[in-house]
Amino acid sequence: MEDSRFGDWCRKVPGTISGDALWKVKAYRLALYASDLVWEDAALLQKDRRAWGISDQVVRSVGSVSANIAEGYSRGGGRDRARFYEYALGSARESRDWYYKARRLLAPEAVEKRLDPMTHIIRLLTTMTRNERSVHLREPETDYDAT
Repeated sequence: MEDSRFGDWCRKVPGTISGDALWKVKAYRLALYASDLVWEDAALLQKDRRAWGISDQVVRSVGSVSANIAEGYSRGGGRDRARFYEYALGSARESRDWYYKARRLLAPEAVEKRLDPMTHIIRLLTTMTRNERSVHLREPETDYDAT
């Protein structure tokens, strides 16, 4: 799922980012890593005029994943946080879609190394969203007077 460069990349992330509590969220780390990788891919896509639109879209959608996770994480929790995780989930699915469309111009190994983490991020965000939504769906325990 994670390519061998991920660990090296994690160690090079500045402490101002890796020292934040948000860094503990695996989906965020993977999405931020993907946002670095997409720049390499965009440079290759830009070489073919037919892929300029794909290049722009994939850069935007990949960048949006970590940004929405970060914004959602900063919310109080529950439905508000879940809403931003859903935005990130939509962007992750969009990113995977654009990468699939870019497969004709990127090396097959590169495409696989982008699709697999995006799929993992999608799974993580699906669980994170469900967990946040359930926070406010539970009724607090209260003793009711049945008399």
